[in-house]
Amino acid sequence: MIYQGKQKIWSDYQKEIPADHWFYARSCIRQNFFPASETHFLKIGRELLGKDICDNEHHTTCGGISYHSDTIPQETAMTIVARQFAIMTECGYKNIAPSCITSFGNYTEILETWREFPELEAKVREMLWKSCRKEFEIPEHVAHTSDIMYTWRNEIAEKAKFRLINKETGEPLRVVEHIGCHYSKMFPHKGVGGAEYPCVLSGMVNSWGGQVIDYPERRHCCGFGFRQYLVKANRGYSISNTHKKFESMEPYKPDMIITNCPGCPYFLDRWQYVIAEMEGRTYGENGFGIPVFTYEEVAGLVLGYDPWDLGLQLHQVAVEPLLDKIGIEYDPKAKYLGLNEKDIMKPGLPENLRCF
Repeated sequence: MIYQGKQKIWSDYQKEIPADHWFYARSCIRQNFFPASETHFLKIGRELLGKDICDNEHHTTCGGISYHSDTIPQETAMTIVARQFAIMTECGYKNIAPSCITSFGNYTEILETWREFPELEAKVREMLWKSCRKEFEIPEHVAHTSDIMYTWRNEIAEKAKFRLINKETGEPLRVVEHIGCHYSKMFPHKGVGGAEYPCVLSGMVNSWGGQVIDYPERRHCCGFGFRQYLVKANRGYSISNTHKKFESMEPYKPDMIITNCPGCPYFLDRWQYVIAEMEGRTYGENGFGIPVFTYEEVAGLVLGYDPWDLGLQLHQVAVEPLLDKIGIEYDPKAKYLGLNEKDIMKPGLPENLRCF
């Protein structure tokens, strides 16, 4: 496509993203997979950049996984989300920032449905009042937290202690950005750049010194797919999707992968171990895998936060080769120390995927 055509598409998929004053909605699975990512979103936003972000202990899961897995009806999911909006309203906020892209898609779908069917919104308001005596205002803005960090990317770059640069060669690191399906494929006009040209992660990478790699399966699903993984008999579909992506990106020799979905970093990380055990196949240099990060983890690394405080010891694929490339110092002995320097024990290492 000619450059002017891309520019026209790009201009059609912009949205207003306030840089401040957000009600933060945590993710149910991100807190389990990579809990330090959410902690550091708040730390970077509040402590480093001085943003106003409300993290209220009374909010719950959005019900998105249950809804997409057909275990609860849409009206139940709507009532759960209405309660989230009610807590946001009670706290005095008008903008809601879900940490999970499934929540982002869920909120967006519900609001779009209410616009088309206002009688359904009225029904949900009645159910919410009967169930917990709460009322709510419709959010003025709904943005995924990667959208918000995208708006902060240059502020973070100004405070960065490291850049996504190979310290030995001076060359930009080769970065694969992976956009979760529920971010821009459900409602393309709600994601920055739409489904074809999302810039929310590539914008961060470019601002922080890296080089974004294009490859044939760049927009292919990671393979989570809810029913593909939640139903045990279907997990072959999940790993086959991930396998297809790695086979496609491997010739381009990426140094790292950055993601914006709770499931994507988990599966792109864990399935590398499984593929190595099944086929003896690894995709990184020297028998290591390709390290996979959340955008908060990458922001934390360039800002100079301790890798183990960022939770990188929870990753299956070793992160140390990338830290060495950038020149980030770390204490190998502290990798498996928990609170109060308590030894949480080194896990067993895989046979085919090299780890530290």
